[in-house]
Amino acid sequence: MALDHDTLHTLAHALMHAAEHREPIAPLTEQAPGITAEDAYAISADVMGHRIEAGVRIVGHKIGLTARAMREALGIETPDFGVILDDMTVRDGGRVSTDKLIAPLVEPEIGFRLREALRGPGVDAAAVLAATEYVFPALEIIDSRIEGWRIKEQDTIADNGSSALVVLGPGRAPASIDLNAEEAVLYRNGEEVGRGNGAEVIGGPAAAVAWCANKLAEFGLGLAAGEFIIPGSVCKAAKVGVGDEVRAVYTTLGSVGVRFS
Repeated sequence: MALDHDTLHTLAHALMHAAEHREPIAPLTEQAPGITAEDAYAISADVMGHRIEAGVRIVGHKIGLTARAMREALGIETPDFGVILDDMTVRDGGRVSTDKLIAPLVEPEIGFRLREALRGPGVDAAAVLAATEYVFPALEIIDSRIEGWRIKEQDTIADNGSSALVVLGPGRAPASIDLNAEEAVLYRNGEEVGRGNGAEVIGGPAAAVAWCANKLAEFGLGLAAGEFIIPGSVCKAAKVGVGDEVRAVYTTLGSVGVRFS
């Protein structure tokens, strides 16, 4: 690590204050130019530790920047991971208040629910599919506590992968579905705003989940049975605001939607 404990703790509290008060902060890469990815994961763990102490629990993980379109949009090359807490989940067709968000974007994803735990190193896509109870259509609502989405790799890692909420659709067994060919079309107020398939995710959705399991192993962690995993967007994220209705329609997985108020 490049940063001392006090600096890491101060930056973690700055992110928590930004989220609570909807007041974005300057990039951490500007506040602490020497920050490393390892520092950023430590900051994220600090923030999530405070959330867990407040009574929420981890129900899954998210993988960010696995889609080429999102890496190009943000100018970041490396995937990252964050956690999904129980208060971050939204039912299909539910409503989300923008009063609790700063600059939300929505991404369509192909989610996984694990029947068995996965722990790296050495996890591959086949192992992921063997451990999966079902796959499902999902929308990730991403948001940034950093001003104007001016993020570098370390900024988004520290900010829990720029995650905010996850909309969970109905599940289907993965055996009969070609996840790499599965297409999602994203609609905002009935107008198409994005389209892509599972192949847009690095190596495919199952390979992205394998990447997460192997990356977590570097921290002595793994993916638990019963977790929801969202492996990254199949297309570029769409902006949303008050009054918008967003729905993603998939080739075989059905659809998933949410309204913003």
